[in-house]
Amino acid sequence: MSISRRALMSAFAATTAVAGFAGKAAFAQASADPAVLEAMKRATRFMVEEAAVNGGYVWSYLPDFSRRWGELEASPTMIWIQPPGTATMGHLFLDAYHATGDEFYYEAAQSATAAIIGAQGSAGGWNYVHDTGGEAAEQQWYDTVAANAWRLEEFRKRYGNGTFDDAGTSESAQLLLRMYLEKRDETYRGPLYKAIDFILDAQYPNGGWPQRFPLAENEDDYTRHITFNDDVAGENLEFLIFAYQSLGEERLLGPIRRGMDIFVETQQPMPQPGWGLQHHVHDLTPAGARSIEPRAFATHTTADNIRALIGFYRLTGDRKYLARIPEAIDWLESVAAPAEIRPPGRTHPTFIQIGNGRPLYIHRRGSNITNGSYYADENPFDTVIHYGSFRAVDTDALRAEYEAAAALSPEQASAGSPLLAASGSRELPRYFTLKDVDVSDLNTPGFDPNPPSAERVAELIGTLNDRGYWSTPLTTTSNPYIGQSPAEVTPGEYRITRVGDQWDTSPYITDFPVEGVSTSVYIRNMGQFIQALGAR
Repeated sequence: MSISRRALMSAFAATTAVAGFAGKAAFAQASADPAVLEAMKRATRFMVEEAAVNGGYVWSYLPDFSRRWGELEASPTMIWIQPPGTATMGHLFLDAYHATGDEFYYEAAQSATAAIIGAQGSAGGWNYVHDTGGEAAEQQWYDTVAANAWRLEEFRKRYGNGTFDDAGTSESAQLLLRMYLEKRDETYRGPLYKAIDFILDAQYPNGGWPQRFPLAENEDDYTRHITFNDDVAGENLEFLIFAYQSLGEERLLGPIRRGMDIFVETQQPMPQPGWGLQHHVHDLTPAGARSIEPRAFATHTTADNIRALIGFYRLTGDRKYLARIPEAIDWLESVAAPAEIRPPGRTHPTFIQIGNGRPLYIHRRGSNITNGSYYADENPFDTVIHYGSFRAVDTDALRAEYEAAAALSPEQASAGSPLLAASGSRELPRYFTLKDVDVSDLNTPGFDPNPPSAERVAELIGTLNDRGYWSTPLTTTSNPYIGQSPAEVTPGEYRITRVGDQWDTSPYITDFPVEGVSTSVYIRNMGQFIQALGAR
């Protein structure tokens, strides 16, 4: 993920009053093609009435619902919190309500939000998944499907706490914020403030956030480290900024500023002025994470953090956020991969060793979670394909972005900043799923932010089938759980593949996709309908 799936700077654009949408929505509905409105409602009715489980969603389904998946195969009673799951669907429903004024979509948003509230942990955050069948049912899934997912290490332990990884908590908290502000319904106020308190309680005094909270008991557990990976810090900051500007909560300003300052504090000294995926709390040096993520500098994280610092300058007008960016860009240029080993479209090794500055690449041996293992070395060939050992880092673009920001005076850079305006003086963006939002799953591309042509709208209407969904090739599948993985290595080639042997439940790309239902396709296509109604 980038530093923000919606971009932290979108906070600047939050000037549309929520309370004023009704007349515009009524105009949009009255002037819209009735076929668009009818298709929107049919598609939504299918998702609400057939796909949802107690108001919640996963990522994809077989048409008869005999199998369903999030990032892993889900049991019939499970819902997915990790985007593009239940909270993302709630955002889409609320966007459709804003575009049409039809209470049907608000009711759908209420149902998805109720599922999110039901999945909220006692401390106030969310896990990747929630099983509506109860704790025993969820534990069984962890003991079977999740336990055999070789490459998805984050699912192989049921921590019993909340995660900031992959935006599940921030996406859910933002939905609660939107629903509360929509009609000031007190139903959402308690869960919303519980989520705010969770994010504040989880923040270390130095401003960083762990990957999971409450903290794991094992002090060596990687989820306790200060985390930049998958935009943990950026997502939390975005939510807190939205809450600060819309709720008028003055107490959020200090945590926001500390959350920005940890980016400065964790940048390492010369001659390696970059960042890792995670950093130790005690000395702020890079830390290791999963077994595919060694203790090292991460080039893509360094690029993301450079862009974040530029955004922080625009939020605050404080040039301390720009001070060491040139060092980081110079360092990134110095560690680019030699042209002869670069995969197409990639420029840099993902990991750079601390001290000697040489790359590390990710490999594995064995055939499943029981007999296999991952390791890192300096061999750039035969790397695993499910985790990139190379990244695309455009240092020229980074330098141009830096120079453009540095040329601005503090006053120019921070003009319109929600942090420098009176708290509570801004409204939220009207639409949350129409641009710069990652709604792709493993089967489908992300959302197209370009307004659809008339031909595209006609195509969407025409391809909605009689049941009310867009039939989608499910190019990603998984092996069903068949028992505990054996200690014996299965014959075959599993060094670089996405999935191991038949016991490995990790998702993989199949040569024989079946047609099915995709939550992200629904979100993408509904977003294009919403754009066709004139929403921006």
